[in-house]
Amino acid sequence: MSTDNKTRILEGSLNVYKAKGVKFTMDDLATELGMSKKTIYTVFPDKGTLLYEMVDYAFDSINATQSEALNNPDLSLVDKLKLILGVLPDAYAGVDFTQLYVLKGKYPKAYTRLQERLESGWEQTLNLIDEGIEKGLIRNVNKVVFQIAHEATLERFLMGDELSRNKITYEEALSELVEILTEGIIVK
Repeated sequence: MSTDNKTRILEGSLNVYKAKGVKFTMDDLATELGMSKKTIYTVFPDKGTLLYEMVDYAFDSINATQSEALNNPDLSLVDKLKLILGVLPDAYAGVDFTQLYVLKGKYPKAYTRLQERLESGWEQTLNLIDEGIEKGLIRNVNKVVFQIAHEATLERFLMGDELSRNKITYEEALSELVEILTEGIIVK
């Protein structure tokens, strides 16, 4: 199976996830793609493997968007920091990430992978904070505490039901989190 088909299946999975959440079926995916389940199973042997790969696919897309922000000369250091902390590619607009708590019980490998990806890839962000401290734009903040606060809050967004109970979208919550965290470290 080609890489193009793998990407097509992953993108289709995200579309079906948007509509039905983690409880989507492989039949739903096959219908979305106009492809047989047998073809899907030649790429992903089961739904757990597909969800695991979806986590990586989503985070790789987020990392690519972060890199674009970091390399944009028109953005200030603070704007870059806000963007990389709150990046959500356009393809994920409207995705209800708060349903991911379902992974923990039913798809533990995908859930563990989600946690690993949430807790990794901080080098660029921490380097940007260091640069901001050096330039006097950001106060001397404990980066470990900053990172833990961001990670723990995202995990709570993803694994709890507080957002949905309060009719707050993931995008709204992420934007507010980034504002709270960055405004707390910017030198005024």
